[in-house]
Amino acid sequence: MNALFYPFHLCHEQTLHHLVEEYETVHFRDFMALQLTPLMGTTAFPDRMGDYYPELLASGRIIQGHDVSGSMNTEVVAAVNRDLVDSQWRGLFHEALQEDYRFQRGLFDVSQLSQGRNADSDDSSVLSDFTQSDWRQRPYQVETVKTLSQRAFTEEDGPAYEYGWAMIKTSASLVQTIRICFELKLVAATDSSAHAQLLTCTCEREGIQLTNSCIHREEY
Repeated sequence: MNALFYPFHLCHEQTLHHLVEEYETVHFRDFMALQLTPLMGTTAFPDRMGDYYPELLASGRIIQGHDVSGSMNTEVVAAVNRDLVDSQWRGLFHEALQEDYRFQRGLFDVSQLSQGRNADSDDSSVLSDFTQSDWRQRPYQVETVKTLSQRAFTEEDGPAYEYGWAMIKTSASLVQTIRICFELKLVAATDSSAHAQLLTCTCEREGIQLTNSCIHREEY
């Protein structure tokens, strides 16, 4: 079998070791530079797994370069919107955002999170705005976040945008995972239990048959 690692473009060395033991080839996407609007989006990092493991790239054990960047087409927007109105998906997302530091690191800069990791500090991290459970019920669609991004943020609009944009980035990365896996007949493989649960939730809701494997990380 062959696998696509998700949702990130790089993985830990020990995770890679598990992957190459389990699968004949392991596919990696490029960094997802997602464009919400022409003036709002994320910036891509140019590094690839093959830069760090050229021997695996040369032997064909690593296949890289799957492009997931750019603006979202209508099909992706519709898929993301279905995640955003799914109460189970929203609950899993909110729980991961509260409790899973690696999940947080995939969405926010470490400087935005450092304060929140110190229980003795005055919690001024971006996550301090998302402690209330009612965030799980707030209505969101892609257009909601686009609208928020195009106006001057009020004290309330800033956290509302950050929360919505984090959900869109998470959902879009999973939508692209499903697309690539079906196009290339790949197993989806991750070492993030939160993303594995979210992908399973989407697949079960949509009736998608996709093998979704999660590597348990121990002491790394």
